[in-house]
Amino acid sequence: MSKLLPFFLGTLVGIMGGLIGLGGAEFRLPILIKIFNYPTLKAIIINLVVSLVTVIFSLIFRSGVVAFNIVFTNWVIIINILAGSLFGAYIAVNYATRINEKLLNKIVVFFLVIISFILIGHELIFSLKIWETTDLLKIIIAWLAGIVIGIFSSLLGVAGGELIIPTIILIFAVDIKLAGSLSLAISIPTILMGLWKYNRQQKLQQIKDDYSFIISMATGSIVGAFIGSYLLQYIASTFLYWILGIILLISASKLAKH
Repeated sequence: MSKLLPFFLGTLVGIMGGLIGLGGAEFRLPILIKIFNYPTLKAIIINLVVSLVTVIFSLIFRSGVVAFNIVFTNWVIIINILAGSLFGAYIAVNYATRINEKLLNKIVVFFLVIISFILIGHELIFSLKIWETTDLLKIIIAWLAGIVIGIFSSLLGVAGGELIIPTIILIFAVDIKLAGSLSLAISIPTILMGLWKYNRQQKLQQIKDDYSFIISMATGSIVGAFIGSYLLQYIASTFLYWILGIILLISASKLAKH
């Protein structure tokens, strides 16, 4: 049972990776802390490792619906937001102690709620064409948005897919299925940087006795990513907007309680 539970829960979270393009870190972290009683730091590191497995396999499995060549054709979007997010993460590391956490949480909650309603009502909003602008301005806005995402992601200990996907949709007006794959491509180097940071601090040694648990949960995540990617071809994009919007509202509710 001890090995089946992390596998099962990993599968449930992994489905979101294949279906929407999320690493699922926001949902996996409470599971690691509350259900499996891991200390916060160890839970964060395990979460990063499993998230890395989830996003890699989700990107691979989703290639049947969103081909790799389509993803890499949009390399400008990937590099643009990634550059901003990595810079934002660097800023967060240096100024985290100077930021009022309660104020930061309120800001994040506000934006999550606003973005969720934008996604749920995306058809009306996109029909107004209020997001159309020049390519140069899109690049600048995306880079600035990447910085904000990097700051939030670093301080909250997640890859930030919930923010990356709507950002790509709103700025570059791409379909949510493509945005999900682009988000996964952006998340991979972001997670690797987090693991590299913990490795330099010699924190990865803390999980050396948890390899069996990690393998079980990571295997479940791979299965979940496959299931989510399989479902992706049968689910309309409009429904995915609603799912992501609801996920954002749930995330906002959890953060507000925190």
